[in-house]
Amino acid sequence: MVPYWLAQEWRSRGVQLSSAVDAPAKAGHGRLERRELWALADPEVNGYVGSAGAVGEAWPYLRQVCRLERERRIKGKTEVKVSYAITSLSPTQRDAQGLLRLSRGYWGIENKLHWVRDVSMDEDRCQVRSGAAPQAFAACRNLVIALLRRHKVTNIAAGLRTYAGRPHMAVVLVLSSGQG
Repeated sequence: MVPYWLAQEWRSRGVQLSSAVDAPAKAGHGRLERRELWALADPEVNGYVGSAGAVGEAWPYLRQVCRLERERRIKGKTEVKVSYAITSLSPTQRDAQGLLRLSRGYWGIENKLHWVRDVSMDEDRCQVRSGAAPQAFAACRNLVIALLRRHKVTNIAAGLRTYAGRPHMAVVLVLSSGQG
């Protein structure tokens, strides 16, 4: 971890370092995942981070800098990815364990909504780009996802194929949207 002399210096300056590790967990398809997060709250550093940018002003709400290491083992092969983050949450609001949970929650949203929109609905290749049409198309996609989830469809791609081949069922889905 942190050498004793550095930990002493940091304590004298009011620096807080916390870390958390998710126990290795089995994920789908035989994957083993482990995540570790370090959160550093250093008032001295936070005062000037961002001041080297084009505007030259410090980031006023920066409270912690984080390092997240994700390790995945798939069929004996290990893959490690490291990412960094900043947050306006103080160590008393969220320590490393809390930030690790927030990170997991973010990926839940990413996988549940954005993946479905990007992959199942092929949103990234959509050519609609002018006026209010992109927002209207996004609203329609969100409506379709919400209707399918309300009717307990667990695999959105399979649900889309089912209703695409049976338009009369799609009409019933839309008209009975309040029923669940």
